Amino acid sequence: MNYQAFTNDSLTMMYEGIRGALAADDARAGLREQPRFCVRETLDWKKHAADLEAEMLRRGRLRRSVPAPALVPAVARLASST
Repeated sequence: MNYQAFTNDSLTMMYEGIRGALAADDARAGLREQPRFCVRETLDWKKHAADLEAEMLRRGRLRRSVPAPALVPAVARLASST
């Protein structure tokens, strides 16, 4: 994917999506359920996340690299309700 073609806001939105998918997978793992997105297990997800992080670092736009602890309970509730 040509990440250079995306705006800073677009990169941020994609990054937040990855963080959300990771948090959802972690929440489901904590409930002993199968992950919904399999971010850590899927090569394409890992490559997308790594390439996106690299572009954000190049632009000085990376704020945090792990899901915020406050998001995990909310994501767990969402994951268990569907």
